[in-house]
Amino acid sequence: MSDRRVFRWATTSTRLLAGTVVSAAAVVAVVTAVTLPWPTVAREPAVVAAQPAPAASVVACDGPLLTVGRDVAQAGAVSIAAPQQVTSGVDEGAAPPEETVLAFDGQDLGEGPQVLTAPPQDRQRVDVAAAGAAIVSADDLAGFAASACRPPLLESWLVGGSGETGAADLVLLSNPGVVPATVQLTVFGAAGAQTPPGGTDVVVAAGTQRVIPLAGLVLGEASPVVRVSAAGAPVHASLQASITRTLTPGGVDQVSSIPEPLAEQTITGVAVTRAPGAEGASEVATLLRILAPSADTTASITVTPVGRDEPAREPEDVPLVAGEPVQVDLGGLPVGSYTVHVEAGEPLVAAVWQATGFEEGDDFAWYTPSPVVAVPSLFAAPGGPPPALTLVNPDAEPVDVTLSSEDGSYRLEVTVPGNGSMTARLSPRTVYLLDPGAGRIRAGVSLTGDGALAGMSVWSADAAAPDIIVYP
Repeated sequence: MSDRRVFRWATTSTRLLAGTVVSAAAVVAVVTAVTLPWPTVAREPAVVAAQPAPAASVVACDGPLLTVGRDVAQAGAVSIAAPQQVTSGVDEGAAPPEETVLAFDGQDLGEGPQVLTAPPQDRQRVDVAAAGAAIVSADDLAGFAASACRPPLLESWLVGGSGETGAADLVLLSNPGVVPATVQLTVFGAAGAQTPPGGTDVVVAAGTQRVIPLAGLVLGEASPVVRVSAAGAPVHASLQASITRTLTPGGVDQVSSIPEPLAEQTITGVAVTRAPGAEGASEVATLLRILAPSADTTASITVTPVGRDEPAREPEDVPLVAGEPVQVDLGGLPVGSYTVHVEAGEPLVAAVWQATGFEEGDDFAWYTPSPVVAVPSLFAAPGGPPPALTLVNPDAEPVDVTLSSEDGSYRLEVTVPGNGSMTARLSPRTVYLLDPGAGRIRAGVSLTGDGALAGMSVWSADAAAPDIIVYP
């Protein structure tokens, strides 16, 4: 009996010892597996780059010059004062653009603005450029206006015009699309940002242009800025500005929109045509309007003659209150062409107003910022006075620029020095290709003549749609 107990104890002890050894071995194996690197298999995911089908290029023009109040029975009625002549072109080798005409929303005035569409060709996007010009000489409206035709945008900014007595400015909203657009107009003035009743839920029907008097939005406002926000479809927004002084018309202009606020804005080719103190000139013939829409900041303003390095006047710092436009006097500049550079710590919009004088037969123009052009881009010089192209190099390194006409009759190769500028003469009614090579450039077109003044910036061509990366 005793031997059996001894044997049973021995057997049990043997099983316990074996279990302990197995457990210890398992722990050692797990610890070893955790601490030692395991063999891995690395496999790169399959990647497919697909190029989306390019869309058609679409630009809308501002249309004919308009006037209000010619019909005594309808003081607020709009009528056409002068048609707009449009110059257009597309990339070399592409078919001519398709031309359509917008109707005036809710009004039977005649033919409205032109829309030019360039469908893609051989699965490549085709760029289209166009610009229009109009001249009028009447008792209620006189002057020369020229503007570039632009693609419609979901948001844009109008810097220019006035709601004071004597101004008869019009906000122009064009919808070249196939569905209606609903637009909100936010007006920035001395009291900050406001949404007037006439600027809320403005419906612009497809294929039409809507005309809204600026005074109906900002009556009495001396230096307004208007933000245009569209839903449903993008719109092309612009401003027709005109003024009458003691029953004498003092000029007209079509003011292009600005795509977005930026911390740096450069306005090129501002043409000063009368020297300070000359007969009919004024010390306030050159004005800069600035708005920082979202935050207080300080804007640094530099005015430099084209082709020179030294500023024409001492750089000026101007404090800005968020949402309140500021107008800065830049008068006293000698005759010549200038670049106005505005820089701040917060995004802003800006434009320069320049007048040839304040007598009968004088004209004025609003100059808007020129964005950076980094790819070959088309632009059009409209009919009218001899145009000039101002090139501004925003970088320290020189830029080799090639300028050629669409028909191949003109070609110019120039080097714009670092942080420098220069001017090239153009021909009216001609489409040009501006190629900055491996660099960047800013450019603006100025048109000056006897009692005529206008300017427009050169926008970069639409970039090709990037590849879409697909992970199957």
